[in-house]
Amino acid sequence: MQLLLLLILQQLLQTARSFAPTITLIHSTQLNMSPIGFIGLGIMGEGMAARLLGEGVAGSEDSPLIVWNRTPSKCDDLKAKFGDKRIEVKGTAREVVESCGNVFSMLSTPEASRAVFEGEDGVLAGVSNGKWIIDCATLAEEDMKRMNDQVASKGGQFLEAPVSGSKGPAHQGTLIFLCAGSKAIYDDATVQSALSAMGKATHFFGEEVGYGTRAKLVVNSLMGTMMAAFSESLSLSESVGLDGEKMLEVISQGAIATPMYGLKGPKMLKSDHAPNFPLQHAHKDMKLAVDMAKDAGVAYAVTETAEQLFRNAREDEELNVAEEDFSAVYEGIKKASKK
Repeated sequence: MQLLLLLILQQLLQTARSFAPTITLIHSTQLNMSPIGFIGLGIMGEGMAARLLGEGVAGSEDSPLIVWNRTPSKCDDLKAKFGDKRIEVKGTAREVVESCGNVFSMLSTPEASRAVFEGEDGVLAGVSNGKWIIDCATLAEEDMKRMNDQVASKGGQFLEAPVSGSKGPAHQGTLIFLCAGSKAIYDDATVQSALSAMGKATHFFGEEVGYGTRAKLVVNSLMGTMMAAFSESLSLSESVGLDGEKMLEVISQGAIATPMYGLKGPKMLKSDHAPNFPLQHAHKDMKLAVDMAKDAGVAYAVTETAEQLFRNAREDEELNVAEEDFSAVYEGIKKASKK
């Protein structure tokens, strides 16, 4: 009798193992059974949307990527690049939200975000019960909280997910997402698949919207301050007769070496500031961080000085570097040094 029971148990185990791959495949398919929306195909959004398509998170018949951009040609370019993928272009942001359960948004400035979010045919106009909005822009904390409240008032849920990284990491899928808000959105399997396709890391700072933005402003203000200090050091090196390339080599060999210095330094010496992270956006983030520090009563003098250097470069019409890479603060420092 015991032998018979043992044989039956072994047969049941073998049967269960034979079904395991089928169960996994069904679960995997369920991740991609609905459309995913993406609003904003600029410097960052273009690369992020491309990652969703390239990694198979969106773009299938069952899970098309639904897109809208203020400049329609960006949508056409994306369709041309991914001709084998199902991409649907909508005429308004509202239509994207109405067509999808999950919608990612990546817009460049607070002004653009508010116009697209609150416009007559904007994001909010399409929100209804059960809609999920994931906003990846860097805005003021009060902007994110207002958007969260507006989405919630219409029965939707909101996740702030600003990113650390610029154009290159967006295309490479190595962004870092700094999230706060709806835990249901953050834990969702499809959303996690999307975040994994677009980034190398995600962090959840809690269910109170605003903490993701706080983290992003800390990171970007530190990055801007580092760039300003680096620019001053390169300017000083060349002004006292040191070879700039040799100094970059020295910097790369010590404790102060960073990937940013290694990537930007050689281009800066050639005045190559092709935009990956526009200076005007970097300055916007630094100003928001300085204001946050003032509200928190935190001494932030070094960053305040760096913010002023970025402001000077941004507002200098002769330099005209506002839309160039944030490394162009170097040009402002060099110009000021010659006075």
